[in-house]
Amino acid sequence: MVSVGEVNVEEVQNIREVVFDNFSTHFKVVREGRPGIQGLHFRKLSFGEAGNLTRPFSLEEVKQAIWDYDGLKSPVPDDINFDFIRKFWDVMKDDFMTILTEFHRNGKLTNGLNSTFIALIPKVHSLQCLNDFCPISLVGCMDKVLAKVLANHLRTVIGNVVSDSQSTFVKGKQILDGILIANEVVDEDKRKNKELLKFKVDIRKAYDSVDLKYLDAVMENMNFPTS
Repeated sequence: MVSVGEVNVEEVQNIREVVFDNFSTHFKVVREGRPGIQGLHFRKLSFGEAGNLTRPFSLEEVKQAIWDYDGLKSPVPDDINFDFIRKFWDVMKDDFMTILTEFHRNGKLTNGLNSTFIALIPKVHSLQCLNDFCPISLVGCMDKVLAKVLANHLRTVIGNVVSDSQSTFVKGKQILDGILIANEVVDEDKRKNKELLKFKVDIRKAYDSVDLKYLDAVMENMNFPTS
């Protein structure tokens, strides 16, 4: 049995349907009134920085991406883990580079390489409803390698365009920095008996609710390559 709102659903087929319907909405764009980027000023990449993002993948950086991963990470859905790839790297490296080079040229992956398994991970000890689960995608090694290589390219320039106040995903900063600063502000105002307004934003589904078209517009305004 599973609870959806105040309704209890039983039987395997019914549970399967409500679970699918509930989590499939996480990955759909909700068309609602959102502010645009008109009038906003962004830091911009230089021509050289933008060009560096689209450079061809080298054998060395692909190999480094593979070696950076835990060799025994779950092998689903392709049943191959990174330890296997490392042991047979001399045999497999040409195939890896062929696929990645093809992606670099055409922006498309071979069918099936980015297929995933969706798994539900409990977020709390006492599970009461579907929202107590977090969906994650279990992807194959090739998809992970591509993501790692692209992330390493992005890492070289991301610090030049994010805000100075951002403490996440920036080299040399930690996500806990923001919490520590907030605590210091609260303690300081308490000591000086200042009035203070505090509010907490629910970002439970922050990544699932990102409007990709809006993100594309922001990155294009920052001079990120569009092709």
